[in-house]
Amino acid sequence: MRVAFVGKGGSGKTTLSALFARHLARSGAPLVAIDGDINQHLAHALGLDEDDTFGAPPLSSRTGEIKDRLRGTNPRIVSREAMVKTTPPGRGSRLLRLLGDDDVHTRHVQRVGDVPLMVTGAFAESDLGVACYHSKLGAVELYLNHLVDGPGEYVVVDMTAGADAFASGLFTRFDMTFLVAEPTRKSVSVYRQYREHAAEFGIPIAVVGNKVTGEDDLLFLKEHVGDDLLAYCVQSSYVRAQEQGREQGELEAHNLHALTRLKDAVDARTKDWATFQRHAVEFHLRNAAAWANDATGHDLAAQVDPDFRHGPEALAAAEPGTRSGTRSNGTGSTAPSVVSF
Repeated sequence: MRVAFVGKGGSGKTTLSALFARHLARSGAPLVAIDGDINQHLAHALGLDEDDTFGAPPLSSRTGEIKDRLRGTNPRIVSREAMVKTTPPGRGSRLLRLLGDDDVHTRHVQRVGDVPLMVTGAFAESDLGVACYHSKLGAVELYLNHLVDGPGEYVVVDMTAGADAFASGLFTRFDMTFLVAEPTRKSVSVYRQYREHAAEFGIPIAVVGNKVTGEDDLLFLKEHVGDDLLAYCVQSSYVRAQEQGREQGELEAHNLHALTRLKDAVDARTKDWATFQRHAVEFHLRNAAAWANDATGHDLAAQVDPDFRHGPEALAAAEPGTRSGTRSNGTGSTAPSVVSF
């Protein structure tokens, strides 16, 4: 299941992303965390020393190679240059299993503590004035488009702050979105904006209250968020100690219970591969018409494979043990290849 953490800048979404990822890891669940925020702080929130740098290359540094890997022998994608961030998989594309031994995971995943982490990459000086951060998120969108995650597997993404997450179709790539809200008017205004956009596409969201100091804070959140409030976290001396580089016992019982509520909510979701693929195609066609056709010189609507069905069926179409390439399915077309564990 794919989980996104969003919210106003400073609301604590990176901290909650890290706590939730560590909570999943301690349960023994297979997972990958992804830092998709313009402020690349998730590695440090997971425990990387502030003086150390994340060792694995950022996804955005090898977008071209990732495109080559994922397009495989899909005849609808003529080159890496013609493959854009929204290009959906089709027959001949390479699909990924979570933490498989493919090039994407082996090159870009680094463990921080007990959490496997990939990062998008920081906004570089060369990007100033000529690029937006969403260009770096393209590799994450391609990764999620081609990933087939199974039951009990998790992808946890720390997203960009505010409603900026809606500047691309990436917000439709998740099974559950947790909006982290402080008990303030500014924070709940981001919630209202996010809820309105998400409702248009049937994207499930739940609110996680944060930095709650007493009954007044909780009542404020309930008044402005209502039934969307799934859980809340109180001020944490454990988190503060970590942020100061000190170790201090265990996470507070109330906050640990909140993380359990989040996991239960994710586990209660039913994977909807048909909707996932429909959203992927819809946003690809939008981007093709808006800019990508002109940018690539191709009609990218032709990249949509109407007969492709995403999910476990696509994996099952590949021969057992297949690691790369494609096989004939007896109809003259090719089945997607699968990168196995």
